[in-house]
Amino acid sequence: MAARRFLYAIVVIIVLILLAGIGWSLFQKQIMRWTFVPDVAWQAPPPAGTPDYAKPDAWLSRPGAPNDPSHWMPPGMDDPAPGPAAVFFVPPTTYLDPHHWNAPYDDKAADERAHVIVSSEASAFNGVGRVWAPRYRQATVGAFLTTKPDATHALDLAYSDVARAFEAFLAQAPRDAPIILAGHSQGSFHLLRLLREKVAGAPIAKRIVAVYAVGWPVSVSADLPALGLPACAKADQAGCILSWESFAEPADPAQLRVRYDASTGFDGKPRKGTPALCVNPLTGVEGGSAPASANPGSLVPDADYKSARLKPHLVPARCDADGLLLIGPPPDGFGVAVLPGNNYHVFDYALFWSAIRQDAARRLAAFEAAR
Repeated sequence: MAARRFLYAIVVIIVLILLAGIGWSLFQKQIMRWTFVPDVAWQAPPPAGTPDYAKPDAWLSRPGAPNDPSHWMPPGMDDPAPGPAAVFFVPPTTYLDPHHWNAPYDDKAADERAHVIVSSEASAFNGVGRVWAPRYRQATVGAFLTTKPDATHALDLAYSDVARAFEAFLAQAPRDAPIILAGHSQGSFHLLRLLREKVAGAPIAKRIVAVYAVGWPVSVSADLPALGLPACAKADQAGCILSWESFAEPADPAQLRVRYDASTGFDGKPRKGTPALCVNPLTGVEGGSAPASANPGSLVPDADYKSARLKPHLVPARCDADGLLLIGPPPDGFGVAVLPGNNYHVFDYALFWSAIRQDAARRLAAFEAAR
């Protein structure tokens, strides 16, 4: 009897696991919304919580900051002497709390995650220049899973911090330094608006080496013409924009593009149905493909996601007709951080870390030669 009860228990567990898997497959979008989208109304935070970017503690990374995560390097590599560029890097979403639409800029949990992310992303630029990465009252992750007006309010507040941080960055960086603008995910969402409102057509545009708007779709027809800089068409081109979204195959980008599909571009045209910009990070050129042998090194995270090792030739990269960057079958080593739809969004930088370092160095050299 005991053995039979044990077998019944095993059968019940298997059935529950199968049902959970089926439920996740069928209703993953709804489950993610229930989990992460706040069910409270957005409220403007008190002025006392506004970050002051004249103060060092408002920055995750800045020249002279102790324990600066942008100085992280993989095992076996030394922290290089920085080049002449000034890098403004806007971190991605690390605030997951569904009880508030915006994070306090000094939220400890979000800050810890941001340190890990900046280590693996902004560190790609530490060879070409010094990095400034602001803390900001980022919108919670659920703001990207809904079209509620509350989400728009949350994103507008986050952008207002990023815009003020950019002004502080310009005041603190050397006045003649070449500038690299970079971001990821929510950071790229704000970076593109910053490019449109603060850079396009302004004198500062002449100092831009490159814009790495990674992990957020840039509509080729509805956004790019209004951003003031072209897509990168050559590997050694300066003053251009790179963007990509990484997916293993088969790819389903529907969840990532909820807000994209519901919005209008910077030129007033609908974004829905328009292809996104895909500059292949392995070639530095819009479109096309490259084999894994062309990938000089990907960061593969350790089990605790607190460090990573560099592995060459891990994944290829191919831009498809919709602007997705496809990396072939799911690679080993990336675990639970892979999002639904074979979305390797979390690893947009890590998968191509060494290639991004080389790309930034080439573009800076081209900029300096032209200047």
